[in-house]
Amino acid sequence: MFDRIWAALLYLYGILLNSIYQCPEHIQLTTLGVDGKEFPEPHLGQWYFIAGAAPTKEELATFDPVDNTVFNMAAGSAPMQLQLRATIRTKNGHCVPRKWIYHLIEGSTNLRTEGRPDMKTELYASSCPGGIMLKEMGQGYQRFLLYNRSPHPPEKCVEEFQSLTSCLDSKAFLLTPRNQEACELSSI
Repeated sequence: MFDRIWAALLYLYGILLNSIYQCPEHIQLTTLGVDGKEFPEPHLGQWYFIAGAAPTKEELATFDPVDNTVFNMAAGSAPMQLQLRATIRTKNGHCVPRKWIYHLIEGSTNLRTEGRPDMKTELYASSCPGGIMLKEMGQGYQRFLLYNRSPHPPEKCVEEFQSLTSCLDSKAFLLTPRNQEACELSSI
């Protein structure tokens, strides 16, 4: 009898904990526009890298020297392709241009990075206005990245991102300082 009462109490305690500490769901975006366009029009244009989260610090180490990063996402030269250009401002003040080509997978939010067959990128909605979240996965790493149309989104956006990613087993968190002026995007 005591065992049944104890089991029932533990069950109720579990339900209570689950309702209090429930993680929010992240909503996956679609790669096709509502009107059937090939590219996600609302996601083209300029973005700023705000924060990253991962299970370990090592998975975010590549971002340690970064002060800020500005990106431009545009339609690529071929169908189902996105071109991403970035200029990274390092903490020592240097500007480092980069570019990637993403291949869209029809009917999916997965993006494949040209030249990196092991890398998979998924797009997710952000509850933050003007925000988007990416999940990058490759050999030996997984990380979430928060981007925004503004270089300085509301503090609440970063807090929600950190809360969500901690629910997804990301113990390491990195917030880009954004103390320096962003570099100009080059046409590399």
